[in-house]
Amino acid sequence: MKVLVYSSKKFELPYLEKANKGGHTVTYTQDALDSNTAIKAVGHEAIAIFSGDDASLLVLEKLRDLGVKYIATRSTGHNNIHVKSAKRLGLKVANAPGYAPHAIAEHAVGLLLALNRKIILANTQVQQYNFLQDKLMGFNLHQKKVGIVGTGNIGAVMAKIMHGFGCSILAHDPIHNPYLANQYDLHYVSMEELCSQSDIISLHVPLVYETHYLINARLLAMMKKKVVLINTARGAVVDTKALIDALENGQIGGYATDVYEKEKGVFFKDHSKGGIKDQQLKKLLSFPNVLLTPHQAFITGEALENIAKTTFYNIDCWELGVKSDNELGFESAM
Repeated sequence: MKVLVYSSKKFELPYLEKANKGGHTVTYTQDALDSNTAIKAVGHEAIAIFSGDDASLLVLEKLRDLGVKYIATRSTGHNNIHVKSAKRLGLKVANAPGYAPHAIAEHAVGLLLALNRKIILANTQVQQYNFLQDKLMGFNLHQKKVGIVGTGNIGAVMAKIMHGFGCSILAHDPIHNPYLANQYDLHYVSMEELCSQSDIISLHVPLVYETHYLINARLLAMMKKKVVLINTARGAVVDTKALIDALENGQIGGYATDVYEKEKGVFFKDHSKGGIKDQQLKKLLSFPNVLLTPHQAFITGEALENIAKTTFYNIDCWELGVKSDNELGFESAM
């Protein structure tokens, strides 16, 4: 099968090539999929896209007209794909679920530690031969209350890690996990109770209608003044404007994130020479108690290997005429 890989990155190519095992004719492009780049897919039966690519109705119609039949996304989340429309157009879509729960949960903990213990500031200071400690105060994680929003694969790993630090765990998820509750003394509570009681809040939910702006001005106002909010889920789970207002007013202690609400056109590119135009992002980055990384939580060797294997497993299934276990249907559409 001829496959076009959109948004390909140099660091993932060895993993993709190994997973392909020479079975498919694969072309790579660094361009993201959108209405303008869809034409690149001409002559390809399948495409592999990334979470930042645009697979909206207009793009899907163009892909269908160009002869594309299959779309494999190299991510678990698929909020960028209009799955319902894809099915109506006869396009099959599959994702890569559960590829990196440890990678993402561990990155969330890394963000927390770096922000809390002022590690970035400390490194900057000592690089300038400034060894003062006046601005480097943090707090112990031991005996703090950690609120985990979403206890799926990633949230479950996060709960285990934070339990290891000696934290007490609150959680919110419509589906309760009895094992986590029993083994890690995790207590399921309402969002309101989680937000008002937690010293640390970590988000691990997909971006769907119900979770869009889940963290809004109302919930931010309920949080403790020194709470640290961590987001390794999706940017739009947090209302960025309300977050900025909360940071300006000192309503929360800090925000550590690997994602941003409006990543398209900004993330996955080097803007060090020309700068960026997004004033909201500039404002967010201006706060000393904000730490942002460029959607890198998934970048571990183990995670990239799992993504690649799953991507070509999905494509192999389609070539053999069998349904992939990861195929998304009507019920997955937003």
